[in-house]
Amino acid sequence: MSMQDNTAVAAQPIQIHKPRAAQSAPVERWSVADIEALFDLPFPELMHRAQTVHREHFNPTEVELATLLSIKTGGCPEDCGYCPQSVHYDTGVDATKMMEVDAVREAALAAKGAGATRFCMGAAWRAPKDRDVEKVAELIREVKSLGLEACCTLGMLNENQAKELKDAGLDYYNHNLDTAPETYGRIISTRDYQDRLDTLDNVRKAGMSVCCGGIVGMGESRRERAGLVAQIANLEPYPESVPINELVQVEGTPLAGTDKLDPFEFVRTIAVARITMPKARVRLSAGRQQMGEAIQALCFLAGANSIFYGDKLLTTGNPDVDRDRELLERLGLHARHSHAA
Repeated sequence: MSMQDNTAVAAQPIQIHKPRAAQSAPVERWSVADIEALFDLPFPELMHRAQTVHREHFNPTEVELATLLSIKTGGCPEDCGYCPQSVHYDTGVDATKMMEVDAVREAALAAKGAGATRFCMGAAWRAPKDRDVEKVAELIREVKSLGLEACCTLGMLNENQAKELKDAGLDYYNHNLDTAPETYGRIISTRDYQDRLDTLDNVRKAGMSVCCGGIVGMGESRRERAGLVAQIANLEPYPESVPINELVQVEGTPLAGTDKLDPFEFVRTIAVARITMPKARVRLSAGRQQMGEAIQALCFLAGANSIFYGDKLLTTGNPDVDRDRELLERLGLHARHSHAA
């Protein structure tokens, strides 16, 4: 099936799923059909609408710089088809122990010195143990002491773990939905969609901001991309931060060899995310290294106003700091100043 061919899925309604605690939530703000109609707009019209919304809520020349550090790499028991850190695939990624406080502090200082205002820490767990959360809480306090915003992505959390991270000062918790509910079973079998929604609900209950997005280019149709955006946009409230990733194909993973997404379709996804979640920071995330500078520029024009900044995203490459600075300068864009405590 072509990446843009929607006929095979048109007869299958895509449902919006909700956390168990919010099954009686109000009617969705955005239907899948409405979002698909945005995707179908002529490119100039879609870009104009996205830029108009963007300017209503943000300075269009400001970009947030966030740095991502893998504090515990590899050995994950999940079988996500895109992930080189899974124990199920031979990708050359070795499992490591959690980093020590001094090493994380050094990395955070380097990120701050390079201009980052948010420091994100990722660990390859299905769900952290309580003792893991205690160690991460120590890292969060260290990062916060440097005046940076702190974000973590550690897998599934229960209510008590979310509260402990919040008490340590965590600003954002990242837990992506990855793809539309109906596509999810093709990507992962070791947890279900409801698990992800319940973690997001626990994060909200703890009082943290939510960072939640997905991955495009995993063989999904345009309608399924619309289903992913609908799922995120109809969270109550929608996330403060929305990372849009393009699949980075890694040899040894099941999704290696997937037909590459049309780059303009990626830009459309950014624009649709901006229109449907007007106050969110839409992050141009994984996949930037394989994009040309012109496509990145179109993404900023479409409403992306956050990037991961540094030479690596967990285990995959990212444009280096100097190249990013040069691109932002050429586009007349500037870094957002930190609002961290």
